Amino acid sequence: MLYESSLRVVRLKDDLNDIIQGCIKGKRVSQEILYQMYSAKMFGVCFRYCRNYDESKDILQEGFIKVFEKIHQFGNKGSFEGWVRRIIVNTALEKYRMQIRTVQLDYLAEVRAEENEEIELNISLNEMLALIQKLPDQYRLVFNMYAFENMTHKDIAQQLGISEGTSKSDLSRARAILQKKICLKTGMVAKIG
Repeated sequence: MLYESSLRVVRLKDDLNDIIQGCIKGKRVSQEILYQMYSAKMFGVCFRYCRNYDESKDILQEGFIKVFEKIHQFGNKGSFEGWVRRIIVNTALEKYRMQIRTVQLDYLAEVRAEENEEIELNISLNEMLALIQKLPDQYRLVFNMYAFENMTHKDIAQQLGISEGTSKSDLSRARAILQKKICLKTGMVAKIG
């Protein structure tokens, strides 16, 4: 049983290498197969960075165009899926990078929680993702990069062309907004500091 499983993994890796080589050669069939293999998972990544379905689709398409343009640069170092994911995330960030510098942010009332306070949430993952998508653009980007991509404030600042302090402030404001919205949604009382 273990032997069969190992053979399947080797075969899938060989198949993926064949598909990648086909994409490098510009074979449309290989591109379609690769898109089918990764589009659903990458759409989920896009959806976290966007406000709606249509924006997510646009970023997914732009991202895969870049994947196909740059696929010859993948040197079989590390995970191919991780490489694709990085391109998709960078595509989402590029879309908003220029807007971030000019957007007038509407600073909402801030809710401050104590550092180590733990709150039991009675909210579903889909509800939480919907709340994250409603954050102002820069807050949403910083929150996603920090919480989902495990990026440091230094890395976020470099990617978005902002200071580390701005990154920390935006994350704090995003958390405050989310806490307030969760409190309103769940009927909990928020501490306003």
